[in-house]
Amino acid sequence: MEKKKSKKSTEGSNGDGCWLLNGSTRLTFGCITVFALLVRVIVSLNSYSGAGDAPKFGDYEAQRHWMEITLNIPAKKWYQNSTVNDLTYWGLDYPPLTAYQSYAHALFLHYFHPDSVALFTSRGHESPKGKLLMRWTVLSSDVLIFFAAAIYFVIVYYDNGGKNKQQHMAWHLALILLGPCLILIDHGHFQYNCISLGLTIGAVAAILSKNELVACVLFSLALNHKQMTAYFAPAFFSHLFGKCLRHRNPLLRVLQLGLVVVGTFILIWWPYLYSVDAVKEVLSRLAPFERGIYEDYVANFWCTTSVLIKWKRLFPTPSLRLFSLGATLLGVLPSMVQQIKAPSDLGFLYALLNSSLSFYLFSFQAVHEKSILLPLLPATLLALEEPLLFRWLTYFALLSMFPLLCRDRLILPYVALLILFVLIYYVPGIRPTKKRESSPTGLKKLAMILVLLCSFFLHIVYVTLRPPQKYPFLFEAVIMLLSCSQFVTIAVYSNLKQWMLESSIWMEKEKKVQ
Repeated sequence: MEKKKSKKSTEGSNGDGCWLLNGSTRLTFGCITVFALLVRVIVSLNSYSGAGDAPKFGDYEAQRHWMEITLNIPAKKWYQNSTVNDLTYWGLDYPPLTAYQSYAHALFLHYFHPDSVALFTSRGHESPKGKLLMRWTVLSSDVLIFFAAAIYFVIVYYDNGGKNKQQHMAWHLALILLGPCLILIDHGHFQYNCISLGLTIGAVAAILSKNELVACVLFSLALNHKQMTAYFAPAFFSHLFGKCLRHRNPLLRVLQLGLVVVGTFILIWWPYLYSVDAVKEVLSRLAPFERGIYEDYVANFWCTTSVLIKWKRLFPTPSLRLFSLGATLLGVLPSMVQQIKAPSDLGFLYALLNSSLSFYLFSFQAVHEKSILLPLLPATLLALEEPLLFRWLTYFALLSMFPLLCRDRLILPYVALLILFVLIYYVPGIRPTKKRESSPTGLKKLAMILVLLCSFFLHIVYVTLRPPQKYPFLFEAVIMLLSCSQFVTIAVYSNLKQWMLESSIWMEKEKKVQ
């Protein structure tokens, strides 16, 4: 009787999420969270983008300047070029939610250190106190949004999928919270990607828990924080549309979801809806086509193939925009069709990866080294299903950002976080079983070893040698070529895997939406 009772109790806990009341689980999650926070604090003690590099500095100064602008001039003028808001000096180029976030952080900085956000006189402000406060705004944003969303996802993912091994939950949460790429960019280089990515994780978890309306609100907020979140839009649209088609009243469901999205956008854009010109002013800042199809040495299709095809010289910007649009649509179409045809939780996660990789590889301008954080997010969420893909993409995402992080003098945190990642991934007794991981063999294993050796050699060469004067960016170009080749390989594999998903409990659960 006691065994039956215990078994019944366990089954109930797996079904309703009550397992979270388990003291050991709470303690494990708490330890991981505190450790992840400490790692961020240590990384934040290092240098940042544009430190001491006058007159325009870098992303740190951009974020600080947005706080200065949003604090000192009316919201209607945040995106307008004027004598008090020179858009050529780090003008706002993200959606309104980023501006509101900058304003909230500006209030915090103004309370403790008014000089750091004073109009005009604070340009290039780099005091130790100012840096401490700026770093604190990122840490608090990370904990409040990204950490909370990650824990929410892990609870929902393992509850829905029936994966009730606590060690796998802890392993997965640690990989999400201690991802080296996001920590280096947000807490080293200095950005707030944790907000848009956290909102996206929350939206994904809401979909997995059948809360589509909440998912629409969260993803709309993510879109209004960073426009690059649109990398995930095809996956969200196709998955939700596929589920709407299977709803008792498809038209009503589409209307419900559409009204939630439109309502969220109206609330966010309200200060700019007083005229069409005001909306156009904001939109023109979000899509700077005049910059060209790519910048720097980013490991995407256009920049990589420019070694052979000089896209910018051969074609005008309007033509390149059409090429980019066509290639991006072709890249996302197979994944969208699969989700409309047979929406499933697991298929949705693959669709997020495929959609974001297509945008990263083919989209116009919105791509820079840091954009690889977007495809890396769904790969991290798929870590239990695709551990090798996740490990491989994480490593080459780091490699693709290595030149940027070297310029920011973040080599030591780079190496330390890479080692930490490897240690967490290979924790004995916790990482996925060999049956799930399907280790490569033969020629595939040999090829992977050769690629890893090449990447290790590139790290050493980039740090120790100088490129030929005739080719000053030779090393960046080689890193870009190697990284892009791996991203393309992963994109092909992931698309094929999404289409080969077998009919399983993941799909059966969503054939009929209650």
